[in-house]
Amino acid sequence: MKAVVYQGPFDVAVEEVPDPRIEHPNDAIIRVTSACICGSDLHMYEGRTAARSGIVFGHENLGIVEETGSAVSGIRVGQRVVLPFNVACGFCRNCEEGLTAFCLTVNPGFAGGAYGYVAMGPYTGGQAQHLRVPFADFNCLILPEGTENETDYAMLADIFPTGYHGCELAGVSPGDTVAVYGAGPVGLMSAYAAFLRGASRVFVVDKVADRLRLAEQIGAVPIDFTTGDPAEQIHDHNGGGTDKGIDAVGYQAHGFQRPDEEEPAAVLNALIRTVRATGDLGVPGLYLPSDPGGPDEQAREGRLLFDIGAMFEKGLRMGTGQCNVKRYNRQLRDMITAGRATPSFVVSHEVSLDQAPMAYDKFDRHTDGYTKVVMHP
Repeated sequence: MKAVVYQGPFDVAVEEVPDPRIEHPNDAIIRVTSACICGSDLHMYEGRTAARSGIVFGHENLGIVEETGSAVSGIRVGQRVVLPFNVACGFCRNCEEGLTAFCLTVNPGFAGGAYGYVAMGPYTGGQAQHLRVPFADFNCLILPEGTENETDYAMLADIFPTGYHGCELAGVSPGDTVAVYGAGPVGLMSAYAAFLRGASRVFVVDKVADRLRLAEQIGAVPIDFTTGDPAEQIHDHNGGGTDKGIDAVGYQAHGFQRPDEEEPAAVLNALIRTVRATGDLGVPGLYLPSDPGGPDEQAREGRLLFDIGAMFEKGLRMGTGQCNVKRYNRQLRDMITAGRATPSFVVSHEVSLDQAPMAYDKFDRHTDGYTKVVMHP
């Protein structure tokens, strides 16, 4: 089959790789109809992880069940399903508690597994024509038949639940004011989810004009950090700090004084200044224990200059970690089906698998309006 294979920094290629096969009675094979490029894929694409050449990318996957193992009973051939990016067993302690991003079974020696991602287990990614799904009864979310809402449902694999998770981590409630740093796909989904949860006002901080326009289209207040300190801008707009704050950027944040230079803790420290005393922070943005491309020795070892003293003084609370997609995806699916949510507003381009190298390049450089890319193998 064809698949998107990592060659090295800033280099992916579409190659022929072995077809997946049933390896365990609990497995299923799906024919991939939609696979998204994620900002997390860009970390590997840029050489900012320990990823080695040969990895098949793709953890945001949707498709049609083509084959099932002998122990699979909850899904059948021909059904359309979307897969959480988390590979999870469903029966370990963490899975039983709904913490499927930290499954203790699927990646021995590590809490959590995912498709097509460095250090997240032996699971081939789905930017390919077919995908093996382990523990298929647990991991497959059944979708309505047909092709309706395909790109909306594709957002259920990661960014829609992850944006919602950011709001959950921050405890966004009806009437809250919310500051979201980062207007990439996860940041836009965080702002969108904040409105779904009843937020009264949402501010979205970024420097990319196309993305800020999308934030404005869903009712958020766009904050361009190249025009002034974002925390001060939000305080001026809001008459004070926000109730909640969300970091949808992660470890490749850029400084606000020097927007072209990386400052890994810039967003975390800005949120401490943005959110009112006793407020809450949610951090779905990715941070890693090592970063080969970090701007200094501490950053390369995952250590950041974080204003813990100011955070303590204000009595702020912070929640972190990858999204437990299974905790949210069924309810969010039903909102899409009922017409109550249309997360595909972030999708800027739909391309074929053969166009993957071009799409990665443009998405990484934020050119030609590339915000979210869906590939159709």
